[in-house]
Amino acid sequence: MANETSDLIDNLYEKNEPARNDFKPQVSRKSQKAKYQIFDESEFTRGREVLGDLIVHGMIASGGTDIDWLIEHKGGFVILEFKGFHNDKINIAKGQMIAYEKLHEKLNQSAKCYLYVVGCDDIDFSNPDATVWVFEMNHWKSNAIPKNTSDIYGDESNRQNKYIVYREYMEEISVEKLRDIIDSHWKEFERIM
Repeated sequence: MANETSDLIDNLYEKNEPARNDFKPQVSRKSQKAKYQIFDESEFTRGREVLGDLIVHGMIASGGTDIDWLIEHKGGFVILEFKGFHNDKINIAKGQMIAYEKLHEKLNQSAKCYLYVVGCDDIDFSNPDATVWVFEMNHWKSNAIPKNTSDIYGDESNRQNKYIVYREYMEEISVEKLRDIIDSHWKEFERIM
């Protein structure tokens, strides 16, 4: 009986069969060398820190934000704002989103402007197969993206001065596809401007 029990346990845990290696190593592609690089990271960081000293305690003005990437070509614009995911959601300050809405509106009056919010996890942008999530400002303006100011999965009374956008409302694309989108706008500006 002890032998039968031992055999049963060995069979359940497949100790009698040689282990099969069904693992296939995943090949990670690498993008070409970056077009632009920061040559002196300490100087870049120092420049950002200097700006941090501009607004001080006692001033009425506060806050502040930046545009992560603005591309201009022949009067057309592509603007990218990158946000990191936390619990499958990104946060966008209301003031920043209002500024982006107005900027998008004004630039589209005299030219063409595409404004993308890109949500990402801890990502390696040198991997063209890496995944990001995006929405374009027209999706925001058409209410295809809910304008939540409180976490729909949390305390409803905890309204904040920011918009919360959930990953599920954004389009999942690869870094390579994001590059293709940017290049397609560049080509569009070549034709129409």
